[in-house]
Amino acid sequence: MNGMGEVRQLDTATRILDAAEELFVEHGFEATSMRMITQRAEVNLAAVNYHFGSKDALFKGVFTRRLTPLTQLAVQNLDGLEAEAGERPLAVERIMQAFMDAALDIAYDPKRGGVIFVRLLSRTFIETHPVLRESLPRHYEELVARYAQATAKALPELDAIELQWRLNFAFSAIFNAFAGNNILRLFVTDPVVNARDPRLIATYLVPFVVAGLTAPATAKGTV
Repeated sequence: MNGMGEVRQLDTATRILDAAEELFVEHGFEATSMRMITQRAEVNLAAVNYHFGSKDALFKGVFTRRLTPLTQLAVQNLDGLEAEAGERPLAVERIMQAFMDAALDIAYDPKRGGVIFVRLLSRTFIETHPVLRESLPRHYEELVARYAQATAKALPELDAIELQWRLNFAFSAIFNAFAGNNILRLFVTDPVVNARDPRLIATYLVPFVVAGLTAPATAKGTV
């Protein structure tokens, strides 16, 4: 294949990925049909099948091209902090801010997906689609392990079970917030909270998550 053909092929695959990404954010995975994707990307079904083979494979493709840079950046941020700290444990706030900074960098970089991908990522982690449940652990164990290890070192008073619960709650809050899920809208007609600005979300979210992670350990025998 000559160079121009390769460019055209790349452009087609990219259009399909971009269209699928936007539609998954707007409608969710299950409600997004292949027909919707082909219409948005202005391609035929044969092109989607040629590049991806199936809707599930396309779904994984959307995430792989975006999530890999996010995880690499989050690990790099943590690497830098740990190199600076040496043997000393990091403050929990710095650990959480390292991850948040990576998410914000992606959110404000259209070339890496921008805020639309952050919302897609967050929404999908909340919905926990089977396609990602099967593939994510194999690809992103390092990210989870590194942040769990750093947090365990910072909070030695917590046993492993309680630490896992707190990390579960912390990252659930993070992904929920970045997904733009404003729970108050269920109960209040005109809530003041703006859940669409990533920097504003991070400003209020980091102290909240840190407070939960660093709360006094649960007394033994009460759970």
